[in-house]
Amino acid sequence: MRAWSAPDVPALPVTAPAVRLFDTARQDLVEVGLDAVGSNASLYVCGITPYDATHMGHANTYVTFDLLHRAWLNAGLTVNYAQNVTDVDDPLLERATKVKIDWRELAEREIELFRKDMEALRVIPPANYTGAVESIPLVIELIKQLEAAGAVYKVEEDLYFSISADDAFGGESQYSREQMLEIFPERGGDPDRPGKKDPLDPLVWRGERPGEPSWDSPWGKGRPGWHIECAAIAREHLGAGFTVQGGGSDLIFPHHEMCAAHAQTIDSSAPFAQAYAHCGMVGYLGEKMSKSKGNLVFVSALRNAELDPMAIRLVLLRHHYRSDWEWTDELLFDAVDTVGQWRKALALGAGAPAEPVVAEVLAAIADDLDAPRAVAAVQAWVDATLGGSGHLAQHSDEDAAAQVSKVLDAALGLSL
Repeated sequence: MRAWSAPDVPALPVTAPAVRLFDTARQDLVEVGLDAVGSNASLYVCGITPYDATHMGHANTYVTFDLLHRAWLNAGLTVNYAQNVTDVDDPLLERATKVKIDWRELAEREIELFRKDMEALRVIPPANYTGAVESIPLVIELIKQLEAAGAVYKVEEDLYFSISADDAFGGESQYSREQMLEIFPERGGDPDRPGKKDPLDPLVWRGERPGEPSWDSPWGKGRPGWHIECAAIAREHLGAGFTVQGGGSDLIFPHHEMCAAHAQTIDSSAPFAQAYAHCGMVGYLGEKMSKSKGNLVFVSALRNAELDPMAIRLVLLRHHYRSDWEWTDELLFDAVDTVGQWRKALALGAGAPAEPVVAEVLAAIADDLDAPRAVAAVQAWVDATLGGSGHLAQHSDEDAAAQVSKVLDAALGLSL
């Protein structure tokens, strides 16, 4: 599947520090860099289910891992980035039926809108962008391997994975069984289905249902389960022990736990990923922003209202990626004003010394993607450059604006 166009990212004259991230599995900050074979810094971020437009919760996730991508590049690493698109799933099919449109047409329409949103926000695209439909051969091969390992069983027309097959199950989320049983049905699981060996066992192949799309397999016509899709794509494009698995905190369990279990059952020599990084949830009107609640702020709607995408990105950067926070119009309007002020400072050419702000921005992003700290450093430079009167004060750095502009783009993705 085609991703989106890549932004031009300037090369910096300095090398950024090594990156440390908070690893959900270890509950600690860890250095993240090259993958298990030492070839690339590798990243897998779970993609969209394209049944509606990109909202700010999505944008928060993809901007977060864009910061990681940029931090690795600035540290001199080569990055292998993979992402999926769940272009066949229950929510998509239900939405297509509701609006009386072919599910494939709906998926392509929303994927194209997502591409435009990512381009506007200057998110570097993945090298491997793979849809669930095109991943079906990979999924079938992975299920065959799980079956050979005795980790798959049938319930009526469906296939399930036995979580008992992975000795490390639970190590990614660190959740208790009681927590898992509470969360599982809220996030697509079916713990009460008769015939399952364990209530937490996930579906890996959904047998054909009337009126639903299906594909041939050794177990009859059907389509992939959700978790097996990402496990198969990540294994194919990144291999075992890739550097970081990323996504929202609502993917910690069951999704990322199950992905790891599938992969580690086949190859226990390395963890599915070396580290797991998760973004906080973005709320609106007092609740987590979600399609089911309808409390969404769409990137495309803001773009169509001619709001500066760089202001949208700045709102996201002002919140640490692991925090939960609430979107408001006031945050956006304040970011619009800030972007205007920063452009005014950059337009002067000369300014306060650039070297300290460049170093601080790179250090902040390397320290668990601390974008708010980086933004504060830029703001301090802008304030020093403009001075109390709003005019250029006396400074010795004649090339400051160019240097600051370059680090804003390379590290924070802000093209001003």
